[in-house]
Amino acid sequence: MATLVKRAEQLADFFKIDAVERDQQGGTPKLQRDAIRASGLLAMLIPQHFGGLGCSWREIMATTQLFARVDSSLAHVFGFHHLQLATVRMFARTDQWQPWFDQTASRNWFWGNALNVLDARMTVQQQPGWYEFSGQKSFSSGAADSEILLASGFETQRDNRFVMAMVPSGRTGITIHNDWDNIGQRQTDSGNVTFERVRVEPAEMLLEPGPNSSAFASLRPLISQLHFASMFLGIAEGAFNEARDYTRREKRPWLRSDVRVATEDHYVLHHYGEFWVGLESVRLLVDRAAQQLDIAWRKELQLDAAERAQLALAVGTAKVAATQHGLDICNRLFDVTGARATHASLRFDRHWRNMRTQTLHDPLDYRIQELGQWALNDRIPEPSYYS
Repeated sequence: MATLVKRAEQLADFFKIDAVERDQQGGTPKLQRDAIRASGLLAMLIPQHFGGLGCSWREIMATTQLFARVDSSLAHVFGFHHLQLATVRMFARTDQWQPWFDQTASRNWFWGNALNVLDARMTVQQQPGWYEFSGQKSFSSGAADSEILLASGFETQRDNRFVMAMVPSGRTGITIHNDWDNIGQRQTDSGNVTFERVRVEPAEMLLEPGPNSSAFASLRPLISQLHFASMFLGIAEGAFNEARDYTRREKRPWLRSDVRVATEDHYVLHHYGEFWVGLESVRLLVDRAAQQLDIAWRKELQLDAAERAQLALAVGTAKVAATQHGLDICNRLFDVTGARATHASLRFDRHWRNMRTQTLHDPLDYRIQELGQWALNDRIPEPSYYS
């Protein structure tokens, strides 16, 4: 474990060197993604007997959090890679997922996403001996510079049944568009991917046991939500660290503060006290949820609906807290750094832009409503693609 932590810390130090410049540039962070490949950390989830590192979800989430402190785009695609692997593990037959895990570990494959369940433009038609995928997917995070894509579509011949497949990213007919140009998460390559009559083999289809076939299989959205909570926590920690360094080094006391240095200003201290309470709260909630996820993951098909529901509540609570406190810190950091901290070269705004961009993909009001149903009416969260 100590070796893995050191490896992750070295990567984070490398990412930090030009994180500000790369945020401005956008595009694919090829050099940094190759560094992740070389580190072997793409095999964290894969069991050791398949050539992986056999890490816990708690360790994977902590690594995502560490990366997000300096570069949330890389944290995003790193976490999504493990989410895709988990999806294959839960939705595929043993004879399917084991070879994919083995090759991912031995070849340092990066998994990307063309899944977006809310985008219904991808159709699937069964042909004699194969399946044809045609259409487009948006928000395809990590698709560029990936070896494998997890893709989804609707099977038109079977009442629009929702199906998934794992497809090599370079297969004929797949076009990954470099059209992601949003205000935040600018190096996640979360743009569009087009499939033009792409041939998918039966062995690449995730039909058995498939989505939501058991309490274990329905863990996918909870892993996704906890990944984002960990990432939001990391972004907030990064914003806090940069603001604190700037306040100590550059912040000037206000003329009516009656203090010699800004670090003794009562209002500044009040802000930092609130920041700290928020961060500590989220750290505890995220860590608790990660521990519960590990317990659920180890139970596999022995996991029951009640246990899954308790995990959903823990993850949802952590996600809400991480979102609220993260946005608050990323916004209020300017209250403790001052006007000079808005200089474009510092790009302190990137923390808020990254947080704001990603938090919009899962409306917080509905997550809070779900928790309210439990708190008031004892109604547990119903498994879906988002809960």
